[in-house]
Amino acid sequence: MGSLVQALITNHLDQLIIMSKNFLQIHPDDNILAALQDMDKGFKIEFKGDSFPLQNNIKAKHKFALYNFKVGDPILMYGTLIGKATMPIAKGETITIENVVHASSDYNVGERQSQWQAPDVSKWKHSTFNGYHRADGSVGTANHWLVIPMVFCENRNVNVIKDALLNALGYETSKEYTIDAEVLVSKYKKGANAEELMGAPIIKTAEEIKQNRTFPNVDGIKFLTHAGGCGCDRGDSDTLCNLLAGYITNPNVAGATILSLGCQNAEVKILEAAIAKRDPNFSKPLHILEQQKSKSERQFIEEAVKKTFLGLIEANKVKRQPAPLSKLTLGLECGGSDGFSGISANPALGYASDLIVALGGATVLSEFPELNGVEQELINRCESPEDAEKFANIMRAYSAKAVSVGSGFENNPSPGNIKDGLITDAMKSAGAAKKGGTSLVQDVLDYTEKVNKPGLNLLCTPGNDVESTTGLAGSGCNVIAFTTGLGTPTGNPVAPVIKLSSNNALSERMKDIIDFNTGTIITGEDTIQTKGEELLDYIIDVASGTIVPAAVRLEQNDFIPWKRGISL
Repeated sequence: MGSLVQALITNHLDQLIIMSKNFLQIHPDDNILAALQDMDKGFKIEFKGDSFPLQNNIKAKHKFALYNFKVGDPILMYGTLIGKATMPIAKGETITIENVVHASSDYNVGERQSQWQAPDVSKWKHSTFNGYHRADGSVGTANHWLVIPMVFCENRNVNVIKDALLNALGYETSKEYTIDAEVLVSKYKKGANAEELMGAPIIKTAEEIKQNRTFPNVDGIKFLTHAGGCGCDRGDSDTLCNLLAGYITNPNVAGATILSLGCQNAEVKILEAAIAKRDPNFSKPLHILEQQKSKSERQFIEEAVKKTFLGLIEANKVKRQPAPLSKLTLGLECGGSDGFSGISANPALGYASDLIVALGGATVLSEFPELNGVEQELINRCESPEDAEKFANIMRAYSAKAVSVGSGFENNPSPGNIKDGLITDAMKSAGAAKKGGTSLVQDVLDYTEKVNKPGLNLLCTPGNDVESTTGLAGSGCNVIAFTTGLGTPTGNPVAPVIKLSSNNALSERMKDIIDFNTGTIITGEDTIQTKGEELLDYIIDVASGTIVPAAVRLEQNDFIPWKRGISL
């Protein structure tokens, strides 16, 4: 376990200490220990000269008491308050939702951290990735065309266009193979006999279809259907327009076809203003069609298909070229988290985040309900007092709104989180925040605001996986790294999503959706630093298109706009 000892003491987890192959004290101030393996009742814990038996069977990922707790005693993990005892807890007893309730520390804006020790990035000093260069100076890791409805009334028309284009242009690759019956029809009309018909090849594999695409430099045509745009609060429709503008101006997008009904709250002029705000010199191909001005539905669809085809011709002219790593904007996401996420996957991603920041790139930490309890640490890392105040104000407003509708951040952990060792929101948050590494916060963004500064950014999104990844891409992320302990297929239509497992068992069990395994940190074969460096190399390959993540390969195109209601 020596390599894990070194990793946890020296790499970005606030003096993490490993005491045994069986359990872990994450921070010297912690009064609970994390089980790294299943242990039986009566198992003797040897810790800093003390010896005591476990009071229960304890599963890996769960925690147990280091001291005897009275009712109301604080429970500390990652060196921070994550809960309080609701009943007496004996030393060696398992920490559960029955004996601990969520609790977190208050926060305020005061003196802040002014310096940061960046990691050594000399290894990547001359490294590049092959991306799609845009007129605004950004660089995409993919080259997509979008078809977007301004309102849910247009979803059906979007799907008609989808059916017309995907297969014809070679983008129907979600199936292992397709049957091209038109080959038989063509041969029959030319007089082929039964033997010739039986010998005709009519099976096309997904790879064959891809290789024969009409537009080989266009990675995909993405259809972003949604349930918004009208019949909702005007603020929601404005937010939707801002989000769609974020997708259209995302460096991974070459251009878009927009379908408007004509009478909806999400007006085209709002979308156009949002695009201009993000990119005053916007020059991507953009075709906007309004159905209420068309002669017929048939004419409307026909025009949309033809203009999309013309747009694809332009998009296909762009080819991958080398770009500096400073052009990476990495979204930091987690979902289906477990008790190991904050020990392996999240800190490894945090180290990769620090490497990208040191190389001049941008990283984006989202999911504000999952920063509950670590607000003070992030406030202290804000470079400007304005950003510190903005973050504190957004967090307080979000929390107050949740409470006002009878909820609260304490309701964030899912049944799966709890089952696998994350029993309070503050415990979950303390581990989730490790995705942001240790660098200073350069900017604080509200939902749909664009990433404009290199370095670590904080972006307000819900904890809901798809709503959050949707927001990350809408703010300009060109790659998203997504840690998970339980497994999730979540992806995004425009930004490739890399799935990282926190444990070896998940990586093996769900190898069809997991791209990168950090479970070897738990078993001591790797350190957080070595895994973080390996992850950066993997991100570069994904950004260059030489590695296709599972979520992209499986066409997991999840898109759910946030209506700014309470979503934890």
